[in-house]
Amino acid sequence: MGITDRKEREKLEMRRLIIEAAMRMFVDEGYEKTSIRAIADKIEYSPGTIYLYYKDKDELLYEVQREAFGQLRDALAERAVSKDPWKRLTQVMHTYVEFGLAHPDLYDLMFIIRAPMKTAEEKGDWKNGDACFAFLLQAMTECIEKKLIRYTDPRVGSLSLWSLGHGLVSLEVRCRLKVLEATESDMARIIKSSIDEHMRLMKA
Repeated sequence: MGITDRKEREKLEMRRLIIEAAMRMFVDEGYEKTSIRAIADKIEYSPGTIYLYYKDKDELLYEVQREAFGQLRDALAERAVSKDPWKRLTQVMHTYVEFGLAHPDLYDLMFIIRAPMKTAEEKGDWKNGDACFAFLLQAMTECIEKKLIRYTDPRVGSLSLWSLGHGLVSLEVRCRLKVLEATESDMARIIKSSIDEHMRLMKA
């Protein structure tokens, strides 16, 4: 291995070390306590070393957000696998909601808090969510093509379903569903039934 290749590998390994430490800290301690200095202490490097790779905390958390979307993408690839587009669309929705409920801190970073999207605005685009949205859009498109669903525009249909899933997760992770006064197991049933009923109403 040449010097250039070795240096590139070392850079990738350092980025991986930083991102993994930042993700653990964000999940365990939240946004406010996830600082460049705290991450540096965790990996036993100086803050200056991290600044060689990321200009600020928001840029670093944008990379952590990308990692979180990678986890959701993997979950979708594993669980949204039916050859029937209607069943696969339903699998996408349940997987999305279950992932958000199981990983509320990561969901916060992916879809709720503003901070990492400042970096997206500076970049002029937002690619982190593309692969996950593609699962939803593809299944919706196939359902429309086979006339299995009432929607005629895949983007409108996808946005409608995404909004449903996002609303359910956001209300639960922000403790707003407490108004239902349901037990934990009953809440899980209500959320699942909400998705299934919405899907039933959309079916052509």
